Amino acid sequence: MADTADDLRRTPLHELHRALGGRMVAFAGYSMPVQYEGILAEHRWTRASAGLFDVSHMGQRVLSGPGQDAVADALESITPGSFRNLAPGRMRYTLLLADTGGILDDLMVTRPAGGGDGQLMLVFNAARKEIDDAYFGERLPGTFALEALDDRALLALQGPKAVDALARHCPEAAGLTFMSATEARFDDAECLVSRSGYTGEDGFEISVRAEDAVRVARTLLDEPEVKPVGLGARDSLRLEAGLPLYGHDLDETTSPVEAGLAFAIAKARRETGGFPGADRILRELAEGPARLRVGIRPAGRAPVREGADILGLGDTRIGEVTSGGFGPTVEAPVAMGYVAAPYAAPGTDVQVSGRRGPEPATVAALPFVPPRYVR
Repeated sequence: MADTADDLRRTPLHELHRALGGRMVAFAGYSMPVQYEGILAEHRWTRASAGLFDVSHMGQRVLSGPGQDAVADALESITPGSFRNLAPGRMRYTLLLADTGGILDDLMVTRPAGGGDGQLMLVFNAARKEIDDAYFGERLPGTFALEALDDRALLALQGPKAVDALARHCPEAAGLTFMSATEARFDDAECLVSRSGYTGEDGFEISVRAEDAVRVARTLLDEPEVKPVGLGARDSLRLEAGLPLYGHDLDETTSPVEAGLAFAIAKARRETGGFPGADRILRELAEGPARLRVGIRPAGRAPVREGADILGLGDTRIGEVTSGGFGPTVEAPVAMGYVAAPYAAPGTDVQVSGRRGPEPATVAALPFVPPRYVR
């Protein structure tokens, strides 16, 4: 979609994207770059070196309340995670859940390295942040506050050489491991840096004040390892990594068990329940869900797209593709979708609906490209 709407929101890096030749599109209510040099080139550069992404459209929040345990308990009341045991400087993936067990959003939770003093840092998906804000307001008592950090930008530096480029300006970054975070300085700009991301590669997310964002971005882009990367390659990278995208692979009808996200349900919560949708989710854990998210490898060279039917060999509809495209690293089309549980085993022969009718495909294990996180 072309960037023509006057009411699209802009990130602090908007003018930099234009100066770099970014092709701007509407995404989650924002004007965002979909590509610069080209999706294929940007994808491959990120896998080999380091790509810089603007993710300032995401919702950065601080949840605060009367003490660390109280804040952890409050978050546990609306998610299936466990946060009392989240150590300072550590991150955890979790899910906001509807009472029906469907997923309202997936989000990252960080306990500040200094302990937080009754605070947890949250990052919401861009298209869900107003919904999430309302959900927190409805579910949590007035002793808790959710502050929107609208004065901050968020950059993602992803790829095997990201640590080399970032450590020249933020030495503390090199000492982090996957899913850890610290307050630091990027040259003279204060930042919160985490070793995390959405590509399957090693990498970092850097939260900085909006007024520092362009300077930090330009400094990173001056490093020989770094090039700007848009939403197009971000999508192909996360697809190869088997990472679901809210609004496509996750929605309010989909449970964590169906989505292959049962790891986000803490062991203690499986025993005690006490979170929205627990009846459905614990039943699916015990009995198995009716459908499961799987990888799909089409036999041909044509990508399959979101919405395509997945068929059994008797042309019976057994599921639907939720994400699909060409995987530059595997040099073949790849997709994700949901199929009826009896068809979910890797290696199962299926068909996907295409322009010329049903085409052969195979259920595949996720991810398509092994992750390279530094643990």
